Amino acid sequence: MTIAEGAFVMQGWLFLVVAVVAEVIATSALKASNGFSRLWPSVLVVVGYGCAFYFLSLTLRYLPLGIAYAVWAGLGVVLTTLIGWALFQQKLDAAALIGIVLILAGVMVMNTFSSVQAH
Repeated sequence: MTIAEGAFVMQGWLFLVVAVVAEVIATSALKASNGFSRLWPSVLVVVGYGCAFYFLSLTLRYLPLGIAYAVWAGLGVVLTTLIGWALFQQKLDAAALIGIVLILAGVMVMNTFSSVQAH
């Protein structure tokens, strides 16, 4: 891979990180919106999901759909679960923690061993 190709792929990963963070913020705000009955959390939901999907769409210019979506969904689930635990006092049992580890392992396996190439 040339330096230019590496920079091209890194831009995709940067867009993906922004998409994941925006989605996690939006999902957390969805809980805080109380069924869209609170204005500012509801606004954050709409803006956050809009940003998440926009940056995910930019990601797909650089990374394969399957890899991008697996990372987006997997990290989104893990981070949202941790925010639920930290901010909303939601309990995590052993099964939940094992599931988080398996999700992270799956994302790492896909990124480390998959022969799918960026486009």
